[in-house]
Amino acid sequence: MIPLTLLKQYGATKREISAQTVIFLEGDTAHTYFQIVSGNVKMFNTNLDGKEFVQGMFEAGQSFGEPPLFQSSDYPASAQAMSNTTLYALPKDQLFKLLKDHFDVHLAFTAMLTKRLMYKSMILREISSHDAKHRILTLIDHLKSEYGQPSEKMEVNLTRQQISELLGIRVETVIRTVKQLEKEGEIEIKERKILR
Repeated sequence: MIPLTLLKQYGATKREISAQTVIFLEGDTAHTYFQIVSGNVKMFNTNLDGKEFVQGMFEAGQSFGEPPLFQSSDYPASAQAMSNTTLYALPKDQLFKLLKDHFDVHLAFTAMLTKRLMYKSMILREISSHDAKHRILTLIDHLKSEYGQPSEKMEVNLTRQQISELLGIRVETVIRTVKQLEKEGEIEIKERKILR
């Protein structure tokens, strides 16, 4: 997202995070911009029963946890490394200086936040008004439009558990629905991977 040379120039520090390490907790004060170099991170909320709802999954080249930096509020979700992860951390004041000094980066940053907002809106609509089949296909089609080629099959790089956490559906329902979608010819399954 933001070129690493710029991040370093503005004082970002490199951090090596072990798998399963919590980077920040829901309710912590937001004061740092995080950008992933390698590995992946999930942002999630946990309900009173201990069930996780994943707000987003982020990988190399992506940042996470930015919105509360712009309104001086607390993080609305927790962030945890899903695998060994290398990231850069930049203090909020330095991020703002960087964005003021580099309008092209600011514009790309705004576009990225807008894209995420549109995704959240789509997922909220899906969760509130559609069945599991429709939710799963919508998520897969969204991923394909983001990371694949519309005319080619794409392997979905999510586990059944991750789909469950992203859509707020029980994992058993995801497993059953994926099998049903395969029977209906909506998706293919090869070596436990979903293709569409």
